Amino acid sequence: MPAPVNGLSDGFTSAIDRFLRAMVAEKGASPLTVKSYREDLQQLAEFLASAGCRSPGDASSAILRRFAGGLHAAGYAPATVARKLASTRSFYAFGQREGWMRTNPAKPIRGPRRARKLPKFLTGGEIGKLLAAPQAKQPGGLRDRAILELMYSAGLRVAELVGLDDADLDLRGGSVRVRGKGRRERLGIVGSHARRAVEAWIAARQQQPRPPSSGRLLPSTKTPLFTNRLGSRLSVRGVARLLEKHLATAGLTGRASPHTLRHSFATHLLDAGADIRSVQELLGHKSLVTTQIYTHVTTTRLLDAFEKAHPRAR
Repeated sequence: MPAPVNGLSDGFTSAIDRFLRAMVAEKGASPLTVKSYREDLQQLAEFLASAGCRSPGDASSAILRRFAGGLHAAGYAPATVARKLASTRSFYAFGQREGWMRTNPAKPIRGPRRARKLPKFLTGGEIGKLLAAPQAKQPGGLRDRAILELMYSAGLRVAELVGLDDADLDLRGGSVRVRGKGRRERLGIVGSHARRAVEAWIAARQQQPRPPSSGRLLPSTKTPLFTNRLGSRLSVRGVARLLEKHLATAGLTGRASPHTLRHSFATHLLDAGADIRSVQELLGHKSLVTTQIYTHVTTTRLLDAFEKAHPRAR
């Protein structure tokens, strides 16, 4: 777990630490999620301390409304305000379970209504240009092509991709075991193009150096599927950098982020007539509502085509 919050009483730091440990144990929160919650709750704790609260249990709805108002006044984006208030509600719900709060003072406080943005995606032609951008003659190019092909084929999040091990692959069966949010596992589909790209990378990877061993720990039985130049597991930031490079090569600068490949995967499946519940399962979404955003994308495209092509559209 990250270090305790500095400059606050033990009551604040202890409650935050226990909450974050529960997030990891009960919900399988990722390190990035834990970091985000910790930053939000540190800001809350600092505000409460400045308001005269000696512990988080001293907070009231009135004080938390002042906290929310301060976030708005400081110019935070509506999405950021909504996230910080959601963190606050979760924290005090935990306080109720632990018994140091009788009621949740954050429950009546609603965040700003957020306009839901349609996800950005690449067209089929743009995807083709991007996947062809890595020079598949060197190990680095073979790795990058395998990464892009697999992300698009299986609709992977970047964190899911970099967490893959060799043992997760079933290339003969055309699938990959994916560990998603909340420790939920699903099977992703590995198409023929992705399979060939991954096989070529694995063959080239054998020539890559292995990371030095400290000698203090037993060697890991897990072999990372994607590694960097030193032979260590590739990072999320490393994937973002290689994508930026290949987007520029393909003439698509500014058109995509790593998550755009996942958006494109879902949009293209629905465009081709895939059932939305099947897409939900492939994406690993817990709720169908999350997947339905892609139906808005496809509907918008259909309406645009109608406006342009139908003789009685105008």
